[in-house]
Amino acid sequence: MMKVVGLISRRDFHVSRRILNSFESVHISDTNRYKKLLIERGNFTDQQANTIVDLMTDAMKGGINHVAQDLAKREKLTQLTYQQRVDFAKLRDQLLSSDKTEFNNIQNEYERLRTDLEKLRNKLREEISKANAGFKLDLSLEKGRIREESSHHDIQIKQIDTRIDEEIVNMKIQIDSVKTQVMQWLFGVCTGTFALVLAYVRLIS
Repeated sequence: MMKVVGLISRRDFHVSRRILNSFESVHISDTNRYKKLLIERGNFTDQQANTIVDLMTDAMKGGINHVAQDLAKREKLTQLTYQQRVDFAKLRDQLLSSDKTEFNNIQNEYERLRTDLEKLRNKLREEISKANAGFKLDLSLEKGRIREESSHHDIQIKQIDTRIDEEIVNMKIQIDSVKTQVMQWLFGVCTGTFALVLAYVRLIS
């Protein structure tokens, strides 16, 4: 459709130029016949007829020049309209191309961001997996250490219990030994006292 409009506009340009050239080349001929008619039919003098013919010639030339100027303005306006249509078509093509390029750029940027986000997500997932594995390992080691400490404490408690039992047995043995010694001492004291009493009784009697 744009090509058809261009052809029509160019054709109008050529027609306008031909009309303008024909107006500019207009020449009013046979003015003497009009002078004779004015003298014969209008009873004008020769000077009056010349003046009237000159005025009419100037008026016609002025009208022709005015029409030619209007046609020139119309031709310029048509050229301007055609140029604006061409510029608008170019601008539309540029806008469409720019929009397509911008859309492609946005789509490429979106794909790049999605790829980066997927990489970041995978990296974060790996970091979380590593952190969980490290935490589980640390927890397992801590459990093992606590278990070892608990076993060590149990052994120490058993050793302390055994030592306490041994100390209790030793204390019982010592108490029994002291009891035996005390009993022996008491028996000796009682025996000595009884012997002294018997000796005293014998002395008295």
